[in-house]
Amino acid sequence: MKTNAARALDQLGVKYALREYEVDPDHLEAEAVAAKVGMPAAQVFKTLVAKGDRNGVCLAVVPGDMALDLKALAKLTGDRKVDTVALKEVQPLTGYIRGGVTALACKKDYPVYLDASALGFAVIAVSAGVRGTQIVLAPGDYARAVKAKTGTIARPKE
Repeated sequence: MKTNAARALDQLGVKYALREYEVDPDHLEAEAVAAKVGMPAAQVFKTLVAKGDRNGVCLAVVPGDMALDLKALAKLTGDRKVDTVALKEVQPLTGYIRGGVTALACKKDYPVYLDASALGFAVIAVSAGVRGTQIVLAPGDYARAVKAKTGTIARPKE
């Protein structure tokens, strides 16, 4: 199934593959998705919606087996403080539901911050904008498509 995110990549001439998987609403975390698409969790990136005190809403894209480092993200965005937005705000801001958030074809053109670890892989997976479908593509192509700024914004989960 073609999603708006896939169509956005088509328009940019970016090569990608779609991987569909069975959705379990109780297990939307990236590790579960990674297992279903047959990739290590470190290669399956999740998109989190954050808001800084100076620069507003942004998207943070981090490996599925890691957590977002809010202090590192704030430093990269130029904010004093950054926090993730409440789940109820995610869909109105992005147009996507939890488990389907992607920086590709987002409702608004928010700044995107990609954890630098992505660039160490031949391919990464990101949500295709719907639960049950991942887009697999070269990290450099993804970074260019979403105009991402890269930096170390992930930390080990506690």
